[in-house]
Amino acid sequence: MSAHGMQGEPEVLLTPAEVATLFRVDPKTVTRWAKAGKLSYIRTLGGHRRYPEAEVRALLGAASGDSDAQHQE
Repeated sequence: MSAHGMQGEPEVLLTPAEVATLFRVDPKTVTRWAKAGKLSYIRTLGGHRRYPEAEVRALLGAASGDSDAQHQE
């Protein structure tokens, strides 16, 4: 088994700006979420944060599901 997953495909990682665009927030908000433990991340060799796309999409789906429930009340 490889370090990138069972199929050997590399994990897709997103920049803070890409995550911020998906959630429609400022990139600094994404950094705060990471520091608070709401998002997992890895550090590049240069020290920058990168976020696993699969986790971000799952969180985005959960967040949009929550907002839909709030609008229906």
